[in-house]
Amino acid sequence: MSDQPVSLTPIPAGYHEWLLDLKSRIHTAQQRATLAVNRELVLLYWQIGRDILARQASQGWGSKVIERLAHDLRTAFPEMKGFSPRNLKYMRAFAEAWQDAEFVQQAAAQLPWFHLCTLLDKLKTREERDWYLSKAVQHNWSRNILVMQIETRLLERSGTAVSNFDASLPKPQSDLARESVKDPYRFDFLGLTDEAQEREIENALVKHVTEFLLELGAGFAFVGRQVLLDVGGDEFFIDLLFYHLKLRCYVVIELKGGKFKPEHLGQLGFYLTAVDRQVKSEHDNATIGLLLCKSKNKIVAEYALGDKTQPMGIAEYKLLESLPAELQTSLPSIAQIENELKGFSE
Repeated sequence: MSDQPVSLTPIPAGYHEWLLDLKSRIHTAQQRATLAVNRELVLLYWQIGRDILARQASQGWGSKVIERLAHDLRTAFPEMKGFSPRNLKYMRAFAEAWQDAEFVQQAAAQLPWFHLCTLLDKLKTREERDWYLSKAVQHNWSRNILVMQIETRLLERSGTAVSNFDASLPKPQSDLARESVKDPYRFDFLGLTDEAQEREIENALVKHVTEFLLELGAGFAFVGRQVLLDVGGDEFFIDLLFYHLKLRCYVVIELKGGKFKPEHLGQLGFYLTAVDRQVKSEHDNATIGLLLCKSKNKIVAEYALGDKTQPMGIAEYKLLESLPAELQTSLPSIAQIENELKGFSE
């Protein structure tokens, strides 16, 4: 067929809608094909690893059999690149870490092979690996993002903020709200010292909003900073306003440059009332407040929340040197993170 440009002819009614639908269906088919290939590859690797384990256990084969197997498989399948001794050892470790065939088929096979190798390299327990595997599938993390989330200890920080969500929100919203906040938040990417003031931190967070959203977690959408509220003719300004797509509610974030004080919640509660009355629609859930402070006494924070009926959480933030030095150097750069996030939206 000729590759000559198509002559400009009148486009029939409904053509553009049909074309968009076709593009969507083709893209979906491509994704399904890629996932199917990956799934078969992961299952094959698991079966090979399981066979290696079984033969080493029952027949006493030593580690050198892997070198021989790698040579023979690469000779038989020269076009395949996955049969190096190193990769065969990963297959064995994969089968040893996840011995349940059904779990491998239903969950593990949804991730690319090198994501699974990352989980094997960086995590020691089945519980940790399963948690990060689930999150990587749920949020479509790239390998770099997965590494970053592991090295910033996302599991340890998730759901640990002091809050009153259980008492102030209905289930399952309270569970999701609790899981959506962390303690502490890592703001290493700002490059600020502990002496930074509230407004300086706020300016930097907005400047690096891509990284800030990544740290906040899935579901947060940035609405604005220093959002004006007119209450009875007086002006008030919210530090940062977000909307959480899964919770279907606004989230007010207030920054405090020092240690948490109970009176901070009075100001936050005022902002929640104002947003509920002036900003949220009838379809939105009650606004949630998150107070970020440099430090807090956990018992004081729990006492301060004790009589509050509005949903609020209190967490710390860490600026410089919140990670061990050996981990800081292994994190992806800001440019890498931005490129990963661009890939999500394409």
